[in-house]
Amino acid sequence: MTRSSESTPCCASGRSMGSSSPVEVTASTELPAREDVHLSASTFHMGDAWDEGYSADGERPVHPVTLSAYRIDSTAVTNLEYASFVAATGYRTESERFGSSAVFHLLARAESSDVLGRMPGAPWWLDVRGADWAHPAGPKSNWENVPDHPAVHLSWADAEAYCTWAGRRLPTEAEWEHAARGGLSGARFCWGDELFDAEGALRCNIWRGSFPNQHDDGLEFSGTKAVKSFAPNGFGLYEMSGNVWEWCHDWYLPKYYCSSPTHDPQGPKVGRGRVMRGGSYLCHDSYCNRYRVAARSAAPADSASGNCGFRTVALDAADFEPAQR
Repeated sequence: MTRSSESTPCCASGRSMGSSSPVEVTASTELPAREDVHLSASTFHMGDAWDEGYSADGERPVHPVTLSAYRIDSTAVTNLEYASFVAATGYRTESERFGSSAVFHLLARAESSDVLGRMPGAPWWLDVRGADWAHPAGPKSNWENVPDHPAVHLSWADAEAYCTWAGRRLPTEAEWEHAARGGLSGARFCWGDELFDAEGALRCNIWRGSFPNQHDDGLEFSGTKAVKSFAPNGFGLYEMSGNVWEWCHDWYLPKYYCSSPTHDPQGPKVGRGRVMRGGSYLCHDSYCNRYRVAARSAAPADSASGNCGFRTVALDAADFEPAQR
């Protein structure tokens, strides 16, 4: 059943920080080692084969896409990895320069005076002074306590800056979906069609409980989980559903699939923010089922929140075969 909804996900803050001065970053002379996966040139079917997405998101029509070979990170970029980038470059993220970022209310670690307000229409998001990638829950938290969790509170430009330094780039939306599918054609999720495993356990980090005030983990609720907390998909990629939203290269337009190129699509020239994929620890089928592999969303490029990160890709120079044109 096709759903009707606005394109901005209710489990993402959608908060825009406004313009800020760019920070120059150059490629590292010693590129950091990466754990990534080679994906050969291939054709796959992109889009919602189940016709159960939000009609406004533009997940249909299902259409064939042919991609050239590329390599993609096996996990989202972690706090430890982002810390290495910051240490090497002195880069300051947009959240740091702006002075605050969006933190989910059950996770905030801050004095009441540092809570600057709540987001209109989504009061579970707090604008917390001093929240940034290094302080993911607010000033009283520190990334060093969760080094293997995905780095968050990063704008699209912050992700791009890391990619420049690491000699990588953000995945296109088509590359992201192809990778997330793990070789399964038309599947609902990264691992198949069922959300729960044979023992009744969730296969990804999404909301469990009564949103937004009661999580089944109670006082143990941590929001993000360490990368590799769940089994990988068929390509060996972890947490491409749930945990954190992931920025993609593309601008977002709902009707793009109706006219998108069939070979290595790069997204439209302009759009309503940048594409985000994968859903997060706040998604739940009762109000946001965008952790499905075909689900699309977007946010302003300068927005940041405690549930959005990224992973990177690169052309596979070691074993590159152009897709058949």
